[in-house]
Amino acid sequence: MIKTSYTLEDLNERSKGNMVGLLGIEFTEITNTYIAAKMPVDERTKQPMGLLHGGASVVLAESLGSIASWMMLENIETQAAVGIEINANHLKSAREGFVYAKCYPLKIGRKIHVWDIKITDEKGDLVCASRLTTAIIDKK
Repeated sequence: MIKTSYTLEDLNERSKGNMVGLLGIEFTEITNTYIAAKMPVDERTKQPMGLLHGGASVVLAESLGSIASWMMLENIETQAAVGIEINANHLKSAREGFVYAKCYPLKIGRKIHVWDIKITDEKGDLVCASRLTTAIIDKK
């Protein structure tokens, strides 16, 4: 279960001045079972052939999973969530509009979180299926 004490404004504010904000990723929904975001398919996120860049999909997936792990921390002053493994299967191309991602917890442990992230196009077709593992570490 995802902690819902954070607001969309909190998540989107955290995105300013880093890759999440630069790619135009916007968090759109927080529930107790998933968080969601959208990302434009535009000059920031396309590869030279005009298709959504696979790396942009991975950034979207890792951003959702990392933020979801951050939301689960017991103490954000002394702990951090860091990605330690991500995989992504690019299943369909996108050329325009937005892609939409939903991030669900698969396992929330004391030191390891595993997230399932599905990215779809505007028609609801699956564009990318990803899984992210994060480690919960103590800040130095």
